Amino acid sequence: MGKSVRLGNIVFGAGQPFVLIAGPCVIEDKKTVMAIAQRLVEITSRLKIPFVFKASFDKANRTSLKSFRGPGLKKGLELLAVVKREYQVPILTDIHLPQEAGEVARVADILQIPAFLCRQTDLLIAAAKTKRIVNIIKGQFMAPWDMKEAAKKVADSGNKNILLTDRGVSFGYNTLVSDFRGLAVMREMGYPVIFDATHSVQQPGGRGKTSGGQKEFVPLLARAAVAAGCDGIFTEVHVDPRMAKSDGANMISLDCLEGLLTDLVLIDAVVKRKKR
Repeated sequence: MGKSVRLGNIVFGAGQPFVLIAGPCVIEDKKTVMAIAQRLVEITSRLKIPFVFKASFDKANRTSLKSFRGPGLKKGLELLAVVKREYQVPILTDIHLPQEAGEVARVADILQIPAFLCRQTDLLIAAAKTKRIVNIIKGQFMAPWDMKEAAKKVADSGNKNILLTDRGVSFGYNTLVSDFRGLAVMREMGYPVIFDATHSVQQPGGRGKTSGGQKEFVPLLARAAVAAGCDGIFTEVHVDPRMAKSDGANMISLDCLEGLLTDLVLIDAVVKRKKR
């Protein structure tokens, strides 16, 4: 069954119901981030889905120098702390530099290692030393079995609270594909496995100065991942993806989320033979 990772009352893995990690790609402003958090709490409470709020304070990996990156470390953490306090939800956010780890860990419950940085040894060690849960996103350029060494860097640094996330693999120019065998391969490493349903439909750099996406396939991939027994679903959402300042092409609207999650709960119950 594999190891589990506990975050308060939330359990990743060990056959427990899937956990939803969701929120906007980047923190745009207080009004937007609070509105999204409120809706997510309402939806997940109704459906009894364990929930972790996700938002980035800085998107360092943008296609263009002119792309919006976020409010930065200080302001971003202040806003995430407000979300955590107001809605009593755990927080996940990205780190890009080793020196960010300690400060981010004062607010975030899960430190996320972005896909392009998943082999960065100093970053992984710094995240491990905070003793927070570390979510390592598999790089688009990596095979699933290569994640064993990335996880080992964190574990050998004294932290076995590790999640592994799949987000597709590069396939030709500006295209990603998802190989669901990878979820089983990574689970064999002994850590809970998350599927990133929105970045898996991203088309990196597909619009020249911005990335494109095929959000119509998010529900299909999310249902397939839950059917494959994943321990969590990661999805980026927005009140109006057309107006999102980052990754709007592959984010899904909050208005569509509850219907999808209802399907996922039913599939998860069949796969894991559990009642919510």
